[in-house]
Amino acid sequence: MPECLLELGLLRPLAENPAIFAAVPPDIAASELSRPIERAVLVQQHTIAALYDAVSAADDVYRAEQRNSISPTRALHGGEVIAAALRRAADGCRHEMLAAQPGGSRSPDVLASVLPRDLEMCARGVKQRTLYQHTVRTHGPTLAYIERVSAAGAEIRTLDEIFDRLIVYDRTIAFIPDPRLERNSHALVIEHPGIVHYLATVFDHAWQRAEPVSITQERVRPPLMTNETRRAVLRLMVEGYTDTTIGSRLGISTRTVSHHIKKAADEFGSRSRAQLAYMLAQSEVFTENQD
Repeated sequence: MPECLLELGLLRPLAENPAIFAAVPPDIAASELSRPIERAVLVQQHTIAALYDAVSAADDVYRAEQRNSISPTRALHGGEVIAAALRRAADGCRHEMLAAQPGGSRSPDVLASVLPRDLEMCARGVKQRTLYQHTVRTHGPTLAYIERVSAAGAEIRTLDEIFDRLIVYDRTIAFIPDPRLERNSHALVIEHPGIVHYLATVFDHAWQRAEPVSITQERVRPPLMTNETRRAVLRLMVEGYTDTTIGSRLGISTRTVSHHIKKAADEFGSRSRAQLAYMLAQSEVFTENQD
């Protein structure tokens, strides 16, 4: 006799003669098997409801204190905590999301993880505007992400240099790095209306100066990447920044910084970096296309 029939309760020994087995209707057998599972699920649901009830009073007090605070700013520690706070804010966003993402191209894993959330926000009518640096214009995974979200209604623009990482939801809550600590595992949540308004205004001003990203079938290196990035590299070099600092600010490698400087040196015929800086300062390279 197959053991599975006994385990599923489809066969049951007769009370008067245990050696004889009788068939049990499948719906009755399924009901008997599912009853303990249903009880366990019900217990878990009651536990979850009790958990929310237990913390709801504390949450009300916490939010009231935050509203009454002079500067309601919270520190978040740990990547998982930051991610959870961002998910909650994104889920509650109804009108607009602003994001500044410096540092050049983003990790393909990060792009894959945020794509479903961003598409879902677009689907429910949230207007999304994101600023990147010019260097993303040659990064395949970032361009693929931009193509998907742009088709859904999001807007993407780029600048040579972005002030810092920033995410603003509905102009009521903002997330920025904690400048005192490691940026990937520490962040600040800001809900003070005046500060959030200021940050959104900074974003708006940068957005007006940024260049829209248009995805074409020919993934060629756009002139903007060479002209604007090289101009930014040379400007920072003249101001005295090292190649490492320039690369960090513009989201490019130190090798790329050196390449741009060498190209400029060849074009100007300079024999040293000091001479190049002097020649650049005397030229109109930093005033071109500045209407």
